[in-house]
Amino acid sequence: MFGTRLVLAPLAGGPGRPELVAAVGAAGGFGFLPAGYKTAAEVTADVQRTRTLSGAPFGVNVFVPAPNRVDEGRLATYLEEIRPEADRLGVELGPATWDDDDWSAKVTALVSDPVAVVSFTFGCPPADVVRELQRAGSQVVVTVTSAGEAAEAKAAGADGVCVQGVEAGGHQGGFTDDDPGPDGVLSARLASVRQAVDLPITAAGGLATAEDMAAALAAGASSVQLGTAFLRSTESGASAVHQAALATGERTMPTRAFSGRTARGIVNRFMTDHPGAPRGYPHINNATKALRRESTRRGDPEAVNLWAGQGFRHARPDDAATIADRLLAELAALSA
Repeated sequence: MFGTRLVLAPLAGGPGRPELVAAVGAAGGFGFLPAGYKTAAEVTADVQRTRTLSGAPFGVNVFVPAPNRVDEGRLATYLEEIRPEADRLGVELGPATWDDDDWSAKVTALVSDPVAVVSFTFGCPPADVVRELQRAGSQVVVTVTSAGEAAEAKAAGADGVCVQGVEAGGHQGGFTDDDPGPDGVLSARLASVRQAVDLPITAAGGLATAEDMAAALAAGASSVQLGTAFLRSTESGASAVHQAALATGERTMPTRAFSGRTARGIVNRFMTDHPGAPRGYPHINNATKALRRESTRRGDPEAVNLWAGQGFRHARPDDAATIADRLLAELAALSA
């Protein structure tokens, strides 16, 4: 991975299919399968499927379980606030409960059947987990949003870090869900992490063009992670309503409305109607699952998360290999 300039983001929640990972890998990039929201058995099946499609190395991204801390009063108030949304769609809110996203079983599966890289989001895995994966033959990367998190990842034995800026689509992958402030942009985070640790850095955060990639590499990243740029690709599993919004949306903004954790998406009515969602992941994510699924089924873009980075306007409908080839060729031309 660390010798590859272009990295495909995991794209959890549907878009990150084995076909997409294989296509980017065959084009000379490095792709990540998402393990988030899946069982260990589903992840194993995706790993096996990817191997049948391409011999290129690839990785798997795993969610570190968040501490089960939530303000029950604020959570209950928010659930009552959004209940009419579910009623309008004819569904029930799901149970607003905590879960560990099948954490232990996924780690066990990846140790038993290792991939080239295992990356982690939402926290730093324990050092013994890092060592176990490394002994199995995987490199370990931790998503970070600050110098302090990067130092913690290094202390745990990580081989590299993925530095994510607030410009990124989907969830912020840092260890906490604190508001980032003015230093949350990718350029600032890259600079602070470079000073803090001497690990290979993958840059992520709204990057969508060869010029974006070149700037991140010049700032000290060894590779650049793109996700939104591939959401409209032939191999993407993004829903039709999501792909349409990428073509017609006006802007993105961060929100906790859908999941209880800060994530960037294309602005829609649900986001603007519910700006005060409390911290409460995965509780709120579990509660809104049915209404998001039904909104998608109806082709209604106003009550579903439309995750996208700030560079979403550059996403084009094409096969993934062509997108990757074009980006890498343009990057090479800029370096010539």
